[in-house]
Amino acid sequence: MTVSVLTVPGLYNSGPDHWQSRWEVEFEGVRRVSQKNWHTPDVAEWIAALDAEIERAENDIVLAAHSLACCMTVKWAAQANRRIRGALLVAPTDTEGPAFPSGTHGFTPMPTTKLPFPSIVVMGSADRFVSVERGTFLAKMWGSELVVLAGAGHLGSDDDLGTWPYGIQLLSKLTGSTRLVRKPMHSPE
Repeated sequence: MTVSVLTVPGLYNSGPDHWQSRWEVEFEGVRRVSQKNWHTPDVAEWIAALDAEIERAENDIVLAAHSLACCMTVKWAAQANRRIRGALLVAPTDTEGPAFPSGTHGFTPMPTTKLPFPSIVVMGSADRFVSVERGTFLAKMWGSELVVLAGAGHLGSDDDLGTWPYGIQLLSKLTGSTRLVRKPMHSPE
């Protein structure tokens, strides 16, 4: 069966240089879960948007969440009755940590329920939004495989990851495919 990848950006959305945005532009079957409010989000609204996007999907789904969207994804999974193939949870932001910005609603406490699908947590050892100890604890609670990238930060636009080939490699463990299919090049008209 065909697998679609839903990118699930975190707080403030993902800009054009973010690996999520690049995946959406460059690869078939990758699309974004859009939110109405990227700056002062309510977790219930974000969950509803994710659930609606999954409900519309015709293919099996793998989520590729970043930052605050990791917390929301785990909260969604605890209440949703939908099946997905898996989730790549990249740079989960600790909503109870000292660096978490104010202005969000419903993202605390951090969820600690086991996910009902395979998942991989990827984090940088120098991420200012979650300590390695806290990320390790969350990955264990969620039943996720953990990958810690030495010296890496929040794994977003500032880290200049491009299309992030290593992320695609990790994603392939969840999609069951060895690669994402590139979109055909558009010729200028």
